[in-house]
Amino acid sequence: MARRGGPGRDKAAAKGKAPAKAAGAPAKGRRGGGRAEREPVARPVGGGLAELIPDRERPNGWSLLIDGAPQSHVDLDDPAHLSFAYQRRIGHVIDLAAPPLQPLRVLHLGGGAFTLARYTAATRPRSTQQIVELDAPLVQLVRDHLPLDPQARVRVRTADAREGLGRFPDGWADLIVADVFSGARTPAHLTSAGFLTEVRRVLAPSGRYVANLADGPPLAHLRGQVATAAAVFPELALAADPVVWRGRRFGNAVLLASALPLPVAEFTRRVATDPHPGRVEHGRALGDFTGGAAVVTDEAAKPSPSPPPSVFENP
Repeated sequence: MARRGGPGRDKAAAKGKAPAKAAGAPAKGRRGGGRAEREPVARPVGGGLAELIPDRERPNGWSLLIDGAPQSHVDLDDPAHLSFAYQRRIGHVIDLAAPPLQPLRVLHLGGGAFTLARYTAATRPRSTQQIVELDAPLVQLVRDHLPLDPQARVRVRTADAREGLGRFPDGWADLIVADVFSGARTPAHLTSAGFLTEVRRVLAPSGRYVANLADGPPLAHLRGQVATAAAVFPELALAADPVVWRGRRFGNAVLLASALPLPVAEFTRRVATDPHPGRVEHGRALGDFTGGAAVVTDEAAKPSPSPPPSVFENP
């Protein structure tokens, strides 16, 4: 289960948190002043206490929190809207994966509120998508209160991400999106070269892999993840906020990898012009960033570091 907090919108989403309804209560509107007032919903799931908090700026927008930490944002009226900075960066990868409107075969490791699957379905109709999410109660909560468009070709499997990945045939996916956390940490078995070798097996020869990573000073985990990806994929790019690059704050980084050249120039332009601008590194500069970090093996793999409590605190 992913605790996907971080800079920018992620922290802001928690600021307006309201008391939640009793666990399992339906998110039905309540009339007041001539308009429906939506109420928060809370329910225990595998990863802790899940809450759906109404977005007061978007009539059908919701934020998903687990144990108080922002995870996902969904606008049921506008599934192409991506609120969190890291999700916008992954959205750019989806946009650049093929010509506009061309359907893709996408595998999502980690589901959250299905935000990126909804985005793909909205921007690339007729895409075939599979979500692998370990937390069955969370999946049910999302299905109950944030239902997918029945026209979207999205299948959800309840399984461990690596186990689920192993069930896919060679070359099935045009794009694999990894956004998997247990509590606030990426599980160790999803950080190794063995895991990425399986990712490459399931990707089509021209396919791309994109992962949400989280780290803070001194960025040892992030350096190791880049070094590990470089041992499996010849082409890499990494996007993050400037303060994360400088090792001044814990936050998200988006890793993009492929066997073939990446659209680095356009990806860089889009990331730089986001509402929360980021920086992209690739090539020699990204290699230098690893600082000689070792490739992570299955035997030596460790979970990503825990974020400091201040990452999820309300200002």
